[in-house]
Amino acid sequence: MADITQTLPSDDTRARRNVGVLVAAQALMGAQLPLAFVLGGLAGQMLADNKLYATLPISVIVVVSMFASPALSQFMGRFGRRAGFIVGALSGALAGVLCTWALVIGDFELLVFGHAFIGIYMSAQAFYRFAAADTASDAFRPKAISWVMAGGLGAALLGPQMVILFGDALAPYTFAGGYVSIVALNVIGIAVLLLLDIPRPPRRAGPQDTGRPLTEIMRQPQVVTAVICGMVSYALMNLMMTSTPLAVVGCGFTTDTAADVVRWHVVAMFAPSFFTGSLIARYGVERIMAIGLAILLAAGVVALAGVDLVIPRGQYIAIMGHRKRLLRRAHERGRRRRRRARLDGGQHRHGAVPDPGGRNADLVRPGRSRSRPGLRRPHL
Repeated sequence: MADITQTLPSDDTRARRNVGVLVAAQALMGAQLPLAFVLGGLAGQMLADNKLYATLPISVIVVVSMFASPALSQFMGRFGRRAGFIVGALSGALAGVLCTWALVIGDFELLVFGHAFIGIYMSAQAFYRFAAADTASDAFRPKAISWVMAGGLGAALLGPQMVILFGDALAPYTFAGGYVSIVALNVIGIAVLLLLDIPRPPRRAGPQDTGRPLTEIMRQPQVVTAVICGMVSYALMNLMMTSTPLAVVGCGFTTDTAADVVRWHVVAMFAPSFFTGSLIARYGVERIMAIGLAILLAAGVVALAGVDLVIPRGQYIAIMGHRKRLLRRAHERGRRRRRRARLDGGQHRHGAVPDPGGRNADLVRPGRSRSRPGLRRPHL
């Protein structure tokens, strides 16, 4: 035990404390997402005059999350992680209030508007794993991120269970109790986030390196592959998450059964993350991504076969999530090329000639470099 303590940097004490706070926040407030995905479509179907718009509340969550993420990133860069996360939690609490009132008065438009604030929370939650790495040492950083992601398992179990326990607690206002529980989750979560201790990022002085132009990045096959796989996996994940509760209830099952199906979907999103990294290291990222797409195809076939056989269809998400490694690989390769170009240019300016067989061989032989510069982690 003494040896382990000696190998840890001193600042990991703060990092471990922050990880504990973020895991608790992920498990508590993250539960509102599966809860909203279960109730959003069912409540929308109940209130919408045109049933084609039943899943619009869930669509609004995803769209708002996409647009809110850059704004929250800038906000956190100026005011700190804790302030940004509290903004997300306040948005989630406001969403619960608005959606509850929408169900009381029977207003579909207000229900959709309320779900937009859940999208703001969803974008804030996406930064939890990056916040876990902010105060962690290089050795502890992978574990910190993994532990925060593991908090999603708690959210997967808690969220659907709250649908079962509180969905009809405010009868005759169906589903209103579930949205009130969203308010409670965020209020408790704000108290937890107050314990977060991450300093504000320092201001950068002088000109900043803006990196490669987007056109150059998008010409890389690895980036194109990652983008396409991301589009397919996220689009079909949203299709499953929005349609499954409606399909389950439409087949004659109860809302509680729909909550259980979504529960295991979300569990299967997070649980494989504990071993997919090892599979990627052994078999390669492209092969594992292909397996993920095959699992997705099998899920669709099983869903069309009937209602007697159920599999954890969310498993492909965790496998597909490692498409980010393609982006990281392409980014690292571009940085190495730019570094070699700068070094070569500096040598020529000083009258030096690269020696293909000597000590500077790594400057002129792509893929043979003895040093692999690490990635500089941006403030996300």
